[in-house]
Amino acid sequence: MRLFLFLLPASLSLATPGSVVAEVAASSEAGFVSHNEVLVPVSPEQAWAVLIRPSQWWNSSHTYSGDAANMTMNAAAGGCFCERVPGKGAPDGEIEHMRVVYISPYSALRLSGGLGPLQSEAVSGVLTVTLKPEGQGTRIAFDYAVGGYMRPSMTEMAPVADGVVGEQLQRLGERLGKTG
Repeated sequence: MRLFLFLLPASLSLATPGSVVAEVAASSEAGFVSHNEVLVPVSPEQAWAVLIRPSQWWNSSHTYSGDAANMTMNAAAGGCFCERVPGKGAPDGEIEHMRVVYISPYSALRLSGGLGPLQSEAVSGVLTVTLKPEGQGTRIAFDYAVGGYMRPSMTEMAPVADGVVGEQLQRLGERLGKTG
């Protein structure tokens, strides 16, 4: 499993349209909150259409199958953000990364679940995605709140999780035409 192998800087400044904000907004041994945002030069409707198709922007290095083309999202309450894992001579496997718990098309999406190694720990994770019109574009924010018990240190995992979640938002932003 390759999720969480790459760590991005935990804090980047927002200076120009298209640049990214990334930070661990809160962290303790009880949990953490990761906040990432990007401004993209498209409408909320255009951003939404790509957001709900993770196979178009998720990094293949952060999948179980090694190929983001296997990532899907059923953008409806109770819908699955899932990954098919080809069986290589056996039946295909499948992974539920997160479950959709709130959806307001073109403005908000909330998913519940533990990404990567958090899935095997006694934690709850909630990823809230917001899209807000700004100027001629859309500001997209990913807020990932995780709490519970983990065998590894929660404070040490926070910047790793922030880096991976931030990388996915960066890739989404690039797919939507973000520059800089």
